[in-house]
Amino acid sequence: MTKTIRIAGFGGQGVMLMGQLLAATASNENLNSIWVPSYGPETRGGTANCLVTISDQAIYSPVFAKADHCIVLNEPSYIKYGAMIKDGGLLLYNASLIKEVKTLNGVKAVGVNANEIAADLDEPKVMNMAILGAYLEATKLFSDASIMKTLAQFFGEKKEHLLAINEKALTLGHQNAK
Repeated sequence: MTKTIRIAGFGGQGVMLMGQLLAATASNENLNSIWVPSYGPETRGGTANCLVTISDQAIYSPVFAKADHCIVLNEPSYIKYGAMIKDGGLLLYNASLIKEVKTLNGVKAVGVNANEIAADLDEPKVMNMAILGAYLEATKLFSDASIMKTLAQFFGEKKEHLLAINEKALTLGHQNAK
């Protein structure tokens, strides 16, 4: 089993954290993983994307042209990467910011109103966790418990108070994937 995943959005949307969580969770599950970040020149508001490869075999290249799965958080990312998905792959998108999606070659499209979920929780920064919850629902790649364990490792004691709101967003992402 080898899965290639591209995650793209504006800087500040949590693109890199999502990629790091998937790669680290894979490692925690005794799988091989590679995370390759790519930043635009801006810190916030510019483009950001990352590549994640997860495999039960050796990974020989950290880069790929077309992904098995593509997660896009905004319209510019959809325009740039929406067609760069393998036949039969998955496009997971933020339906709050991307209103119309056209897919090619049997690509399955799953949307989630992630911004609305985050707004309902009064915490805009958990939008990425709502998207991640929808992704986990669509792929069954990892359990929520595995992701939350990794997130707890990332946050440590200093940010432990943020775990509950992130878990709520993850759960709501599962429930609202369409």
